[in-house]
Amino acid sequence: MKVTEHLERATKPLISYEIIPPLRGGNVQDLLGLIEDLAPYEPPFIDTTSHGAEVSYEETASGIERKVKRKRPGTLGVCALIQNKYNIDAVPHVLCLGFTREETEDFLIELNYLGIDNVLAIRGDENGFRKPLQYGRSANEYASDLVKQIADMNRGKYIEESLVDAEASDYCIGVAGYPEKHFEAPNMETDLRYTKAKVDAGGDYIVTQMFFDNQYYFDYVEACRRIGIEVPIIPGIKILTTKNQLKSIPKKFFCEIPSDLADEAEAAKPEQVLEVGVEWARRQAEDLLNRGVPSLHFYLMQSSKAVTMLMDRLKP
Repeated sequence: MKVTEHLERATKPLISYEIIPPLRGGNVQDLLGLIEDLAPYEPPFIDTTSHGAEVSYEETASGIERKVKRKRPGTLGVCALIQNKYNIDAVPHVLCLGFTREETEDFLIELNYLGIDNVLAIRGDENGFRKPLQYGRSANEYASDLVKQIADMNRGKYIEESLVDAEASDYCIGVAGYPEKHFEAPNMETDLRYTKAKVDAGGDYIVTQMFFDNQYYFDYVEACRRIGIEVPIIPGIKILTTKNQLKSIPKKFFCEIPSDLADEAEAAKPEQVLEVGVEWARRQAEDLLNRGVPSLHFYLMQSSKAVTMLMDRLKP
């Protein structure tokens, strides 16, 4: 079922999750255990992140060696398990950076074979690697370009124009939104125009970057509606679990951690930070639900401990 159909048919607020594939060569059993921990809470869908190749430099006997590899392959396999083993709708992330349009089309065709109805189309993070474009291949530069490619497939239009009788896909296309502005955008107004371009290209719903202050979300929704963005906007939440995240989250995700939360986490013993984060997220989630949000989306990555603590206390 499509994400938008889940939202339309829901009789109570929906709660979904985002996870990350294991490292190359890692054991998938831990990930399956995570999904099994989440299944009793009946998530309508689970997002799985995607990762392009990354550049690293390693010192060898012959000097510094540049290596290119994907550290976390497996999005397709994980989504197949979520959808067919657990009967939960999977939402794979599809990236611009690190993939050609031809590779993207092949990936989408494989997802279609698996009966997956949803994708989240994002540009992806800069990782020092640009896919060489050989043999006439091409690449999507912006997320709006990627959305257009997926929307074209939904109309039966493929890269190879001779495929005039190609079967149309029917993907529900999610896009990313940034309540505190994408860090590369010069201002919020410009960032909102980029978001509207993604929706106008075919985006069906928005899921936001994580935020810890709900006012950012409500201001963002109001600003989106003001410029004609009418699709559902799902708030993304991250539960603070360690003191290190007070530095790593703002650095990596460019979002602000409120002083009340930061001060309480700093003052807590290391083993108490999880409790601080869970309680903050509980109050944040209940406020969002009380103010009528259609759904909550939790960024989990690889551990269910924090969210299961939260879900046992939350009364949606």
